[in-house]
Amino acid sequence: MSTSALPRNRFERRRAETRQALVRAARRILAETGDTSASIQAIAERADVGFGSFYNHFESKTELFDAAVKDALEELGQTFDEHLEGIDDPAELVAAGFRLSASMADSRPELMQVLRHRGLGHIHSDSGLAPRALRDLQVGVASGRFTVVDPLAALTAVGGSLLALLELRFARPELDGAEAASNLAEMLLRMLGVPPEDARDVARRPLPDLD
Repeated sequence: MSTSALPRNRFERRRAETRQALVRAARRILAETGDTSASIQAIAERADVGFGSFYNHFESKTELFDAAVKDALEELGQTFDEHLEGIDDPAELVAAGFRLSASMADSRPELMQVLRHRGLGHIHSDSGLAPRALRDLQVGVASGRFTVVDPLAALTAVGGSLLALLELRFARPELDGAEAASNLAEMLLRMLGVPPEDARDVARRPLPDLD
């Protein structure tokens, strides 16, 4: 490696760190209130970067907050990929992902608050959770595990139910979140065409440890 490459690499590293600091600040703001009215100055201060740095990375607050949501959803999708690896049953994948999301309201509240506040507009996104869930639904339909005709319609139902579950988890923290998630997962599996007894069993199988 030539010495002339070092300053450029260092610059690129610092640039990436600054961008990520802005994204993290936007994620925290979204998690706290879901409100995107914070000024660019306030966001820059939250990220501990200079005001002028903002426009080196984003053209607008809308672009930044959209990047923050996508960043959170991709992190969530990668978490599911890691912890659900090895599960071949599409029904178990759908149920486990649904139930893990509910448990993460306690273990990773910032991430799940972002999903709660801004997830509706990303139910059919081409990145993050949506393509992974659609893949599992399509596999389930193709294999006959699910009897639904339209995987996209099923994705809409599953995604909307997940957002409703998160709203319940945060609005009613005194409730047994794990039981509520299992009950809803069972209902979703039955909606997808899984026989009742099978759906009940699948929706209560042991979950992987997220720690």
